[in-house]
Amino acid sequence: MPRVTANGLELEYETFGDPTDPPLVLIMGLSAQMTTWPEGFCNLLAEQGYHVIRFDNRDIGLSTYFDDLPKVDLPAVLGGDFTTAPYRLSDFADDTIGLLDALGIAKAHIVGASMGGMIAQQLTIDHPDRVRSLCSIMSTTGDRTVGQSTEAAMAVLLRPAADDRETIIANAVAGRKVIGSPGYPTSNEELIAGATAAHDRAFHPAGVLRQMAAVVASPDRTEGLHKVTVPTTVIHGGDDPLVNVSGGEATATAVPGASLLIIPGMGHDLPTALWSKIADAIVANAQKAD
Repeated sequence: MPRVTANGLELEYETFGDPTDPPLVLIMGLSAQMTTWPEGFCNLLAEQGYHVIRFDNRDIGLSTYFDDLPKVDLPAVLGGDFTTAPYRLSDFADDTIGLLDALGIAKAHIVGASMGGMIAQQLTIDHPDRVRSLCSIMSTTGDRTVGQSTEAAMAVLLRPAADDRETIIANAVAGRKVIGSPGYPTSNEELIAGATAAHDRAFHPAGVLRQMAAVVASPDRTEGLHKVTVPTTVIHGGDDPLVNVSGGEATATAVPGASLLIIPGMGHDLPTALWSKIADAIVANAQKAD
């Protein structure tokens, strides 16, 4: 896959569709490589007339790692001491702008899932002239009173990384079962195949800790979202245990004129059965700008 220099680091990326079509950038979430945007889903968007771009965020996948930085003191960060958090969500947003610059793209439709939704929101706040439309999926505003995780989902998030491949894959499968969509379950075989492919492509738990610290250390975006003027849609699972649906509701409330799609039975993933529904909502929102 191609790689570009963006914001002083290397970002691995991949594109789908006709480069002359309107660009649509997909930003993935915490610990998730760009391949977490399923290829079939990317092709579905491309078939509807968009040049789709997915990429690995900093510190994950095949993009630049920040292993030379001091170790994150996660308990301190969670307690409000952000001194060991090496970067913020605004840095991820600047990375995305750097990717657009490297690809010669002036403005794009921006779609983010989970932490990627937070990055997409921050990008739209910080760089409004670069955004055609915004779609925030299973995400939240940064207001700590909304979007809380269940105890079981938080345990998945904070579980220490195992040392051996077999256990790492088994833990990933077990975690997906906790946070996945109860109304649209993914088969065990698919979960194992996905976890295996992700591990064998790249496994970098130290980067996940830094990404987590960035989420916690970044400020509430609610006031900034009040100033967003591009077409915005918010998509959220009604049964999301990792980011409670209140996070999506707060996002839609914060952005003037935003639409809100709550999908019953959807958890914190992108089940195949919902690809068309989610893609249609993204495209309908993008068409308001195009």
